[in-house]
Amino acid sequence: MGSSSKKGRTEMEVGEDGVAVITITNPPVNSISRDVLQSLQENYEQALRRDDVKAVVLTGSKEKFSGGADLTTFVGESGKGNQQKIGYLSIDVLTDTFEAARKPSVAAIDGFAFGGGLEVAMVCHARISTSNAQLGQTELHFGLIPALGGTQRLPRLVGLSKALEMILMSKRIKGKEAHALGLVDDIASPNELVMTARRWALDILERRRPWVLSLYRNDKLEPIGEAREILKFARAQVQKQSPNLHHPLVCIDIIEEGIVSGPRAGLWKEVVEFPKIVASDTCKSLLNIFFAQRATSKVPGITDLGLLPRKINKIAILGGGLMGSGIATALILSNYPVILKEVNEKFLEAGIGRIKANLQSRVKKGKLTQEKFERTLSLLKGALDYESFRDVDMVIEAVIENVSLKQQIFADLEKCCPPHCILASNTSTIDLNLVGKRTKSHDRIVGAHFFSPAHVMPLLEIVRTEKTSPQVIVDLLDVGKKIHKTAVVVRNCTGFAVSRMFFPCSQSAFLLVYHGLDVYQIDRAVTKFGMPMGPFRRVDLVGFGVAIATAIQFIENFPERCYKSVLIPIMFEDKRAGEATRKGFYVYDDKRKSSPDPEVKKYIEKSRSIVGITVDPKLMKSSDEDIVEMIFFPVVNEACRILAEGIAAKSSDLDIASVMGMGFPPYRGGVMFWADSYGSKYICSRLDAWTKTYGDFFKPCAYLAERAAQGTSLCGPVEQTKSRL
Repeated sequence: MGSSSKKGRTEMEVGEDGVAVITITNPPVNSISRDVLQSLQENYEQALRRDDVKAVVLTGSKEKFSGGADLTTFVGESGKGNQQKIGYLSIDVLTDTFEAARKPSVAAIDGFAFGGGLEVAMVCHARISTSNAQLGQTELHFGLIPALGGTQRLPRLVGLSKALEMILMSKRIKGKEAHALGLVDDIASPNELVMTARRWALDILERRRPWVLSLYRNDKLEPIGEAREILKFARAQVQKQSPNLHHPLVCIDIIEEGIVSGPRAGLWKEVVEFPKIVASDTCKSLLNIFFAQRATSKVPGITDLGLLPRKINKIAILGGGLMGSGIATALILSNYPVILKEVNEKFLEAGIGRIKANLQSRVKKGKLTQEKFERTLSLLKGALDYESFRDVDMVIEAVIENVSLKQQIFADLEKCCPPHCILASNTSTIDLNLVGKRTKSHDRIVGAHFFSPAHVMPLLEIVRTEKTSPQVIVDLLDVGKKIHKTAVVVRNCTGFAVSRMFFPCSQSAFLLVYHGLDVYQIDRAVTKFGMPMGPFRRVDLVGFGVAIATAIQFIENFPERCYKSVLIPIMFEDKRAGEATRKGFYVYDDKRKSSPDPEVKKYIEKSRSIVGITVDPKLMKSSDEDIVEMIFFPVVNEACRILAEGIAAKSSDLDIASVMGMGFPPYRGGVMFWADSYGSKYICSRLDAWTKTYGDFFKPCAYLAERAAQGTSLCGPVEQTKSRL
């Protein structure tokens, strides 16, 4: 799926063999824009008119076929006219002109063919690709549906079950697999690709190869009764796994329409449903995430200085616990040589064991071959001292959240590492100025905050102090890109952006429990909203020790707005420390499966009596929506403070950080985008009402109150343009 502001076009060149090669040119990903489709239609019709043209080959420039439809062409206010023209493009142009043409066409696919790009390729009478080309019907990932015939042609080319998997999961497959499935007719090397496609086109013309209209194939489709059973199962899976999403169900309905009433009926249903889907909140939210992710690579005052990243040859990790081993795994998987340092042999062995287990898990899932496993593991070396740190280019400290320990480590690193070495900390909460207090190297100290499990979670929070060198940020952005993380650059403070933004979430949960709500009712409401887990299940996962250490940091630095609960310390004293000890707010069996624990009530009653709080009968009647608002509006309030203080440069950074770092549902568009769906006035009035009942924890900040008074959006004006698509 692509977006491009440059005018796209296609270029046609007719060879001596009578084959017209039409090339899509729309950098950077050859997206299918209105201009491209118009140019393609003109060139195609010219090829059909010309007597010297026998057949057509369609390909893309710069070794890319097409990354998909240009989002700005078909989506939002500017795209409304084009949404109505989808029927003309899909049926009159692609189906009745291109596919029904008296001259054969062959798609030559290199690089990728996604979304609308694949749909155009499927209109051709054959497809040739390179073995490593990637193909996929990726629209659902963006809250859209295929609108150029993908719902009808893909099932007819690969079979219904495989098509459903590819469409519903936005799954991409390589050329080799596409060939085995029948989506691609032949494989060629990049150098031979267009020549092979030319030969195929002429072979089809001379009837040496079959002239296939994808839309009317039915040899791979199951009988209607069997197909309906497959579709029924697919619906049930969608409703179970994505209960808050509607567009996948619409997509299944369209596929069924084509099977039951014929492919042209399916095409028309696709056309009718597309504008409705584009207008949905889900589509707007997922597109906001798409644009927010792209915007993270632009950091004012950093990426606009013309600095090039330095080569990072070797990286050292301090601490082989859950975080350190996860970071090391992510690095070696991207071919970075890593030194893992621990305090003793036992801890080092355990750390290396965790990394091996992470890699073995990938082998088991078929994501890593045994040979690659050995090669990847060979990049890891263990150490018990700083001797091997003399030639490292970056160190990432990942020890426990203890200020004095981190200060000692950074003082040692300054002495042992070369002067150019980046000194990074994975701390999630501690102010970096405090971490580097005993050093003089403040220009190379930076936060590299990964999220657990570090080799899986896609976010990297890069934290800059007032003194961090822009070069260090550019270097770390490059490392983030190479290890396939989305990096968000933020300024330094306690908790930075992500941990600080979401800390009120758990605090609010404790407040609600003190005033009478049930722990498990809160977690259920939050997971129903779309979070991977509720606040109490999350506390169990991170562990009570970490939760207490984090709480201390926030209470010390933001005492005026922290809600102080004694519930966790009371439970911790009784040797309940979370999932690791199999007892926290939940109890855990041998397979780490959680179950509610009735014993938790006695700890709640004890902590209530200590702080002298009585239950609120009104609160106990709260709906799931009320609970979600009371949990997340304080998060929005803190996010507003983060923006006001300049900790985050733009609200879209907080949107992407909330989704990729904390599991906020992407189909809600991120914390700030979701907040704007309620409006600043409503959120402020709710917080004001709760402040009167429960105290200053809920008090709206000045930034939020000001926007509520003006009735303006919480997102900045530049971002509103894109995110309101």
